[in-house]
Amino acid sequence: MTNNNTNNTIQYEIPTWNQIYTMLLCQAQKIQATSYEPNIIVAIARGGLVPARILADLLEIHSFTTIQTEFYTDIAKTKQTPTLKQTLTTPIKNKKILLIDDVTDTGKTHKLTQTYLQTKGATEIKTATLYHKPHSTVTPDFYEKQTTNWIIFPWDTKETLRKILQQTDQQQINKEITKIVKAGLPKQLIDKFIKDIQQQKEHQPCNTILKNTTNT
Repeated sequence: MTNNNTNNTIQYEIPTWNQIYTMLLCQAQKIQATSYEPNIIVAIARGGLVPARILADLLEIHSFTTIQTEFYTDIAKTKQTPTLKQTLTTPIKNKKILLIDDVTDTGKTHKLTQTYLQTKGATEIKTATLYHKPHSTVTPDFYEKQTTNWIIFPWDTKETLRKILQQTDQQQINKEITKIVKAGLPKQLIDKFIKDIQQQKEHQPCNTILKNTTNT
């Protein structure tokens, strides 16, 4: 496991849905301004699914498929190397690819997926992300913003809060939540997610409930 940061130094960036859509509109225009005409969009799941679907609409590209990787274990923490969890189910031989993710962080995931796509016969691969981290070993062909912050996207907000709540230091939990509120995530939404997470911990698994019912 690689720790890319510590909770004491992590700063958060929280783009809204409107900001993300505006970024993707700009990105679509940039792609259309080039001579590159991809035959198919490949989304890196899970982070790339939403931006890839929106770009597919904006660019009017109807061929769409996914590839899933596993890399992050916690906030700013990763395994040594990413692994493929789900390979392609759509042939891409002799096709031009637009490979999409939400962010390039270390660059390792992009290297892994591009190598895999090349082995499957892709003739050309261009990459697109919303955000790019300056320390990444890979620079995407298209990206909209560079940041060193930890980005909380609308599609992983609850997951991020769950990871924060798994810490044992309550003072540190409160500190991280305060930083997230200052970064722009509504406190009301945070409270709702925290309540949901805590209630889920209190619920018994279905099989336990059924077992108890049977024994009465």
